[in-house]
Amino acid sequence: MKNIRNFCIIAHIDHGKSTLADRLLGATQTVTAREEKAQLLDNMDLERERGITIKSHAIQMEYMYKGEKYILNLIDTPGHVDFSYEVSRSIAACEGALLIVDAAQSIQAQTISNLYLALENDLEIIPVLNKVDLPSANPEEVSDDIIDLLGCKLEDIIHASGKTGFGVDKILEAIIEKVPAPKGSVDEPLQALIFDSHYNPFRGIEVIFRVKNGEIRKGQKIKFMATGNEYFADEVGTLKLNQVPKDKISTGDVGYLISGIKEAKEVKVGDTITDAKTPTTNMITGFENVKPMVFAGIYPVDTEDFEDLRASMEKLQLNDASLVFAAESSAALGFGFRCGFLGMLHLEIIQERLEREFDMTVITTVPNVSYLAYTKKEPDTAIVVNNPSDLPEPSKLDRVEEPYIKATIITKSDFVGNVMSLCIEKRGIITNQTYLTTERVELNFDMPLAEIVFDFYDRLKTVSKGYASFDYSPIGMRQSRLVKLDVLLNAQSVDALSALIHEDNAYNIGKKMCEKLRELIPRQQFDIPIQAAIGAKIIARETIKALRKDVTAKCYGGDISRKRKLLEKQKKGKKRMRQVGNVEIPQEAFMAVLKLND
Repeated sequence: MKNIRNFCIIAHIDHGKSTLADRLLGATQTVTAREEKAQLLDNMDLERERGITIKSHAIQMEYMYKGEKYILNLIDTPGHVDFSYEVSRSIAACEGALLIVDAAQSIQAQTISNLYLALENDLEIIPVLNKVDLPSANPEEVSDDIIDLLGCKLEDIIHASGKTGFGVDKILEAIIEKVPAPKGSVDEPLQALIFDSHYNPFRGIEVIFRVKNGEIRKGQKIKFMATGNEYFADEVGTLKLNQVPKDKISTGDVGYLISGIKEAKEVKVGDTITDAKTPTTNMITGFENVKPMVFAGIYPVDTEDFEDLRASMEKLQLNDASLVFAAESSAALGFGFRCGFLGMLHLEIIQERLEREFDMTVITTVPNVSYLAYTKKEPDTAIVVNNPSDLPEPSKLDRVEEPYIKATIITKSDFVGNVMSLCIEKRGIITNQTYLTTERVELNFDMPLAEIVFDFYDRLKTVSKGYASFDYSPIGMRQSRLVKLDVLLNAQSVDALSALIHEDNAYNIGKKMCEKLRELIPRQQFDIPIQAAIGAKIIARETIKALRKDVTAKCYGGDISRKRKLLEKQKKGKKRMRQVGNVEIPQEAFMAVLKLND
């Protein structure tokens, strides 16, 4: 056990985590030259296309150092904040972390928030200055920033380059010298933490775990403590590039388990695996529950696919534990799910993965949050409003309360003005401002949760040039002046597009929605009016003009009344069509409503 090292790689987006992981795999000869390719651990199509890591990836390496053989378990984590839950889970399974900082871009928001995550779990931090071979690199200045942040010595910082492989041997040496060996005892009852799982259509659910105490053997009867279910360990092993079956996995090691579990509900990430005969009494305290930021409805295009969608969502939740969902129904779209996501990128990725991995074409509604409504008849009884269509009639409504959050934003002092004006535009009230260093400022705001759902995160990144980290915690419900904005297409209300909006913003948002929909809905054979309404009052309107055949083409010369007669006939036909016509809304229209500021 003293020769095992468990560590993860944490950094901001694009600071070169996955490339450096490739170099480590090459240096330890875990992969042959033939198997090598860029971003080797990013095995999902989406990850390779977008150049981002979405999932944490665990892999085991072996390395000879001073005549002894060491086992290194590496976990490559995502950098994007929408997948920070993946990072927190990886950190729970490690004793050390490589903190990678780009020598050209210096320390950024995600570097800081990931670092705090690692420090909360008492990990040994090894600072690595990556991309030192770039012409724009500024290693001296960035080294000073790292020393300010970590309080380490200058000689502790390892200079490396993921592109050329420079400094990789120093990193491996530092991991072996500095990262502590796992603690725990082989003689204690089995105690293992599940930190990831995915679905294999042929073998059921594969669970990835880290053994804290005891050992797990092939064929052993085991028990999952959160669900209380018992299984046989059909196969256990370690994760190299492919799975390597073993007879047993001992204390401190990371491995996978296949026990033929078919039901997605039976595996919970953060659960403890123990022996069925001599179970351990204390569960491992897992990671905190995920806090969804964005709620949206996901509906199958065809209502008959509802059960297939449920199965797909459950399998996807295994692989992405930060997805939260519950069934709901809508008048326009039938049965579907109300889902919680960590951000807009997360929502986009989930939608893409449903289409690619499970062949499910889905419709996503406008994201929103839950409100409480009170009627004049019963002013003390709260009605939970998850969907704007649940809101009582304006005439019966007494008041509406919406959830507020305490937002903490850390940014560079240069961007304080921009960040403040963005938060005030989003109805935020500043409560505190502290200078952490001369360069970095912490701002605290009380804000409505509904305002951060849409595009707040993306815009915060824009106004701060990516240099702002954002965290929030709920502080309860507060009364607000909210109105329900309906969108009418051809005089029919579309409930998937309605939203609860603050009275002051309703007119602007209604106008923008109509303009956006006019661009995106294809033209039909008849005029389509697009209207935004509050109750019975129309506040904005756009019209999509009809496609028209040139009926007067055959009349050249002659009396004007001949042309007039043909045009009148066409007009009547268009009018009749409009009464029976049905307007199909393309999926882009639902998504575009979210990006009104673009």
